[in-house]
Amino acid sequence: MVSAMMLEFTKMHGLGNDFIMIDAINQTVDLDREHMRLLADRHFGIGCDQILLVETSQHPDAQFRYRIFNADGGEVEQCGNGARCFARFVTDRGMTTANPVVVETTSGLLSLQLQEDDQVCVNMGVPQLEPDAIPFVAQRREAGYPLKLAGQKLEIMVVSMGNPHALVRVDDIDSADVPGLGPLIEQHERFPNRVNAGFMQLLDRKNINLRVYERGAGETLACGSGACAAVVAGQLRGWLDQQVTVGLPGGKLVISWTGEGDPVMMTGPAAAVFEGRIDI
Repeated sequence: MVSAMMLEFTKMHGLGNDFIMIDAINQTVDLDREHMRLLADRHFGIGCDQILLVETSQHPDAQFRYRIFNADGGEVEQCGNGARCFARFVTDRGMTTANPVVVETTSGLLSLQLQEDDQVCVNMGVPQLEPDAIPFVAQRREAGYPLKLAGQKLEIMVVSMGNPHALVRVDDIDSADVPGLGPLIEQHERFPNRVNAGFMQLLDRKNINLRVYERGAGETLACGSGACAAVVAGQLRGWLDQQVTVGLPGGKLVISWTGEGDPVMMTGPAAAVFEGRIDI
């Protein structure tokens, strides 16, 4: 049973990947999975890909903690576009004057640097490549893995950016069967926590196009952590340079990575759309 609650929120987006931002520091917030689904519903609620809760951190090195919930109400570990929106949200509301802003997530600390051109640069941390860390069922780390599904055999690359990603290289991003293959990869038994399925088209060594079918949200207009994972996977295969522009349906991100053991840097925009109150 959903109890009544008046909630203030801000609607934001990063390249069309849209979020409901909720300040859980200056108002009482008690949301369950049914609440999350209602807020995310595009017909009966506000509508979003993810809901982000801004909370107080107990970590000595972080100004804030934030939690991420997909449209199906499930909590996840990481969201690159959401991180950029988070930085704009806490700064624009006067909740901090720090720059960079250091935030705690379930997958670790993130450093968010606001730039003069309204771009936000996010230190997304060091990618994890061992199967157990993703998690992905495999005997050993490989450059690519065969994956059987729906009578097909695909080669995938797997990367964790604090959340799991499977990458498939395609010849043409527009004709890629994202709606068909995306949910099959997402729910494949070799991914115990499900996975975000990315479909990447290489244009040249500095440019790729990408579409992502996200866990619990379906295909989104942009996925920041997915863009990072795609560049990592492409570099490890020798296809890409250290700085790559990733074209997504909602716009472009610049991803930089200098190699194993180093963090991935993601730069892109974040924008507020509107503020409001909802009685749920």
